[in-house]
Amino acid sequence: MDTSGVRFGTSGARGPVSAMTNEVCYAYASAFLQYLQGIGDLRAGAPVAVGGDLRASTARIMGAVGRAIVDHRYRLVNAGQLPTPALAYYGMLHRMPTVMVTGSHIPEDRNGIKFTRASGEITKDDEAQISAQRVALPEDDLENAHLALPPVSGDPAEQYLRRYTDFFGDGALAGKTVGLYEHSTVAREPIHDVLTALGAKVVQFGYSQAFLPVDTEAIRPEDVALARRWAADNAVDCIVSADGDGDRPLISDENGEWLRGDMVGLLCASYLGADAVVTPVSSNSAVEKSGRFSTVKRTRIGSPYVIAGMEAVASAGAKCVVGYEANGGVLVGSDVPREDRMLAALPTRDALIALLGVLLLSAESQKPIAQLVADLPQRFTASDRLKAFSPERSERILRQLHSGDHDRDLRMIDQVFSSVAGKVSAVDVTDGLRMTFVNEDIIHLRPSGNAPEFRCYTESSSSQRVLELNQACLRIIEAWPAARHD
Repeated sequence: MDTSGVRFGTSGARGPVSAMTNEVCYAYASAFLQYLQGIGDLRAGAPVAVGGDLRASTARIMGAVGRAIVDHRYRLVNAGQLPTPALAYYGMLHRMPTVMVTGSHIPEDRNGIKFTRASGEITKDDEAQISAQRVALPEDDLENAHLALPPVSGDPAEQYLRRYTDFFGDGALAGKTVGLYEHSTVAREPIHDVLTALGAKVVQFGYSQAFLPVDTEAIRPEDVALARRWAADNAVDCIVSADGDGDRPLISDENGEWLRGDMVGLLCASYLGADAVVTPVSSNSAVEKSGRFSTVKRTRIGSPYVIAGMEAVASAGAKCVVGYEANGGVLVGSDVPREDRMLAALPTRDALIALLGVLLLSAESQKPIAQLVADLPQRFTASDRLKAFSPERSERILRQLHSGDHDRDLRMIDQVFSSVAGKVSAVDVTDGLRMTFVNEDIIHLRPSGNAPEFRCYTESSSSQRVLELNQACLRIIEAWPAARHD
């Protein structure tokens, strides 16, 4: 870990492809397997499934992970190219650990590995125990070895599709016309197949063989323009898509305007009938202001924290628990009954349930998606990032804004941000620095846990204001002097 720089972030172990050598990936997989064996979570000869996304480096890394599984005398199941939630669901259904090779939404020159225990996603404690493992590398040259995988098993992908088609039923989306922005997401076929099975007409756009880093929290300007043009040229009820590994959704209204991920999560939780919602501090405050849920619990950013929060509210008596992140990924924390059917809990981010939740809420309420959004409290959010921004630089800025001296910190924040947001009224350091101002504007600053980037989330009372505020904050951070004094 020290020599490669490949470390656990908010969602798995990630790093530049050049650093994720076969040896590094073999070592990570070996550490995961040894840890599970040590805690009695993996018996000798048991199956372990591996899958991956569509980026160019994924097949090689899957080979290195598969070699580790075989060398440790476990049975390798090759799930092929499929969404992260599909692989996780298969593992939980069959009580087997899984390893997903994906960099999610980050650029193709980076990749990652996500580990799931038979019971679900690994926790931060699990990550620490995996990191502490001592592993042995094989004597042969892993970098030049032929690391072949067995034939792909179709069961994981098929069972993921049936999860939704069996629960929602034929004709649930009859009469709906849905645009599908395919780009390079590994979820493009599952999304198409489920929508079609539920009765929707699907119009496909934007297929790409080259990997595109579609980030649902920082949508590219070209994707904004494409969605508007496709909606104008085609009579669609919405346009849907997902990030690279299919755990974060993109959905537009009938006009091709992309919805914010936290609005997608809120609408999906409404459709599923949640009485308790768990979401990070970066999500829009409309979830509380809507009054739709008995309990709203805020957490740090990252699915492990959301999962821990869901477990806590379920233990406190919540009946239907749904989690979501600002990126739109929805986690189903409890079984959802409907007539004689049951949607089993899937406590991992999933784009497909988020897309279906919004579409079905629109269909059953007979309201277009734009109206569903208009019915929510009108709080607007925006997020963007500064790339190639070192973690050290990010942490230095946050330390200067929040030293722990309350009065001094408020003066510092007012000095830096009063010109764009007025006077600060409250500070939250649950994850990064979230500042609420007297005018109810919110600025949330946070270094990325997956890449050398600095993220800025903003919330305000109008769509124009929130964009202006976001860009103004990024300009302030970008121009931050190397040695700023109080």
